[in-house]
Amino acid sequence: MMRLMDTHSLSHAQVSRIQQAIRKQPGLDGWLFYDFRHLDPIAYRVLLLDPSLHVTRRWYYWVPAVGRPVKVQHRIEPHVLERLPGDLQLYVSWREQHAALKSLLQSAKRIAMQYSPMNAIPYLSRVDAGTIELIRGFGVEVVTSADLVQQFEAVWDESQLASHQVAAEGLRAIVDEAFGFVGASLAAGRALTEYGLQQYILSRMQAHGLVTSSPPIAAVNAHSADPHYGPLPEGSAPIRAGDLVLIDLWAKQPCAGAVYADITWTGFVGQTVPVRQQEIFQIVRRARDAAVGFVQGRVRDGVFPFGWEVDNVCRQVVCDAGYEKYFLHRTGHSIGEEVHGNGANIDSLETQDARRLLPGTCFSIEPGIYLRDEFGIRSELDVYLSACDAIVYGQPVQTELIAISPAAK
Repeated sequence: MMRLMDTHSLSHAQVSRIQQAIRKQPGLDGWLFYDFRHLDPIAYRVLLLDPSLHVTRRWYYWVPAVGRPVKVQHRIEPHVLERLPGDLQLYVSWREQHAALKSLLQSAKRIAMQYSPMNAIPYLSRVDAGTIELIRGFGVEVVTSADLVQQFEAVWDESQLASHQVAAEGLRAIVDEAFGFVGASLAAGRALTEYGLQQYILSRMQAHGLVTSSPPIAAVNAHSADPHYGPLPEGSAPIRAGDLVLIDLWAKQPCAGAVYADITWTGFVGQTVPVRQQEIFQIVRRARDAAVGFVQGRVRDGVFPFGWEVDNVCRQVVCDAGYEKYFLHRTGHSIGEEVHGNGANIDSLETQDARRLLPGTCFSIEPGIYLRDEFGIRSELDVYLSACDAIVYGQPVQTELIAISPAAK
């Protein structure tokens, strides 16, 4: 009984926070949550619902800016939202469902849903077009819940920030261990492939008490020009003297609420890094540092920039160097309990992310230049926003293309 009471108490407190957030959005009458067969995991997380709930029918949860919430559920699944506060309306037929929705929205003019105009933010596009059409048919304007979701999905508490610091420090140590492993393997005459390096990185994550959602990237030469290359047990390239090596690794602590760190480093196997590769790295580094400096300057002045603004600053450095068409992806992504989180992305390329970066959130800055059939260079770090600064953990960051000596131990 105590466990159930605690859950109810948490749900009531969460709904109160949701209503407070809605009231801060100009002209917004409420937030309508909707799900069918777990198509919207965001709804379950924001509402603190059990993601393992057996759901086979559509449910709706209306949270008005002011007033009592309303639950609309099918009669054969009346318990799905039982831990949430609010009045309950049950339906069986589609006519009853439509009538219930029309009734609860009769005084609303403008509401938020997990919808993104033109699918600009696909992470948020969880409500199907037909349901949006249905709600609009009641004379209601539907707007994106992106800014609301960011407040509940992307803002970290102190324990999450602490977990990020642990993950960032662990990954930074693994970078040195990985490059040392490459040098020691070659010095000992042991064959090493991209896949072997990937598996070594995974073993070091385990040793540092970290877990990952998917294996890290380990890529050499032309493979490093493929931003999402993943080595396979069979057919991955050998790592030899004279090769460029890119590693991209992301991980977090294996505990509830822990958040990710995500970094990318590049190195050259040999005593002296080729001039061209070093030059490309320095362009990427300048772009990375320009973006970080821009965010730091704005935040210290009390202004939190939009995601697209930061991308533009970073991308301009690469464009000015003549490599615009070789920078194939956005500058960065939100980071949270998932490595790609639901906060603002650093993006004016794939989409124009018009969400403002919020204090308490974290995102990657990872410009890259990818020269097909030659090599690719990416440098990635993570930026955490406090109330008055932009902080990079996992120091020191990469400032030169690393020379991986075959004599390394």
